[in-house]
Amino acid sequence: MAYSTLIIENSVARLTLNRPDVHNAFDDSLIAELNEHLRQLHSLAETGDVRVVVLGSEGKSFSAGADLNWMKRMVEYDLNDNLADSRKLAALMHGLDTLPCPTVCRVQGAAFGGAVGLAACCDIVIASDRAKFCLSEVKIGLSPAVISPYVQRALGERQMRRYALTAEVMDAQTALALDLAHQVIEHEALDEAVDAMITVLLAGSPQAQRASKALMATVAQAPDSDDTREHTCQVIAKLRVSPEGQEGLSSFFEKRRPDWVDSNHTPHASERRS
Repeated sequence: MAYSTLIIENSVARLTLNRPDVHNAFDDSLIAELNEHLRQLHSLAETGDVRVVVLGSEGKSFSAGADLNWMKRMVEYDLNDNLADSRKLAALMHGLDTLPCPTVCRVQGAAFGGAVGLAACCDIVIASDRAKFCLSEVKIGLSPAVISPYVQRALGERQMRRYALTAEVMDAQTALALDLAHQVIEHEALDEAVDAMITVLLAGSPQAQRASKALMATVAQAPDSDDTREHTCQVIAKLRVSPEGQEGLSSFFEKRRPDWVDSNHTPHASERRS
């Protein structure tokens, strides 16, 4: 049985964790499935066939982190086995973080351990007021190692030190204040808020969104350098003369919708979740 589902409709991909009986906990099978889905989504996003990816889950919890049975198996792993496992999780985080199109994370409940990494890898996190976040690893003698680059980027180094060392639970409002979440919504209105964000994202130029994501990743490496400044000039110049850039400018001056906006598109929540 599949532990995750990928539904693509109207250029919106919904990637959903589907293990509600174990609070959508990770194991090696789920990680392998998600990596395969992400490889497919990378290709579809590059061609513009997928414009937005929504990451969510079924049931009460977003994800409880590592699956207990998987952790029991890990006790028997040697160093090389653990390295192989960790590298697959690292590929998952990197694959999600580098998707060319915008990504939205829908967090309806608890997000613990590696699930905080999933949220941090997404461009926009919309959380229910029931959501909770926790870097819980130190309580079982581990570290949020693989997810740390992404979570620290979201929280900042100072806050990361606190929450990685204490394993305190952040409620939704705390996550919002610390920039881990972008919006906190009443639980019953969560899907409506996600659909509204999809509509906002679909109004943008697909090419410009891909270019902007790549640009921000480059700028983050060296914000103030001659190479970065030249790169930013190259990006905007190439966008201005591209067909999609010309269409965007023309539609603005002609006061019409650009041709990438599908007026018939209606965001589709394939299933309403409790």
